[in-house]
Amino acid sequence: MYEQRLRFSFEAAHELAGTSPAAAAADHPYSRVHGHSFVATVVLRADALGPDGWVADFAAARAACDEVKARLDHRLLNEIGDLETPTLERLAAWVFAALKPSLAALARIEIERPTLGELAAYEP
Repeated sequence: MYEQRLRFSFEAAHELAGTSPAAAAADHPYSRVHGHSFVATVVLRADALGPDGWVADFAAARAACDEVKARLDHRLLNEIGDLETPTLERLAAWVFAALKPSLAALARIEIERPTLGELAAYEP
């Protein structure tokens, strides 16, 4: 098994008022709009290398990631289609779905909030 990883970062805001009974309380921090720095790790896998000797062309993978980053960076995540409740887990699945058409070898997405030491992943 061969694997490539690349990362991209973005800044975005969200609110999670409806994600739990505690977060629904008006005084809970999740119920207010707040922002984070996010880091996405894109994992590409293949059983065998392609004719060029790689899993995927890093330049093409980076271009696909840049397109997804542009859809997320400096946005309110709740306003993005299919991200109305943007938990880390849902964000990871959303990024996976957004990248899969461009990256045939896509196997896993990790989304991290490094300043909080929190990470969630999606791997179908």
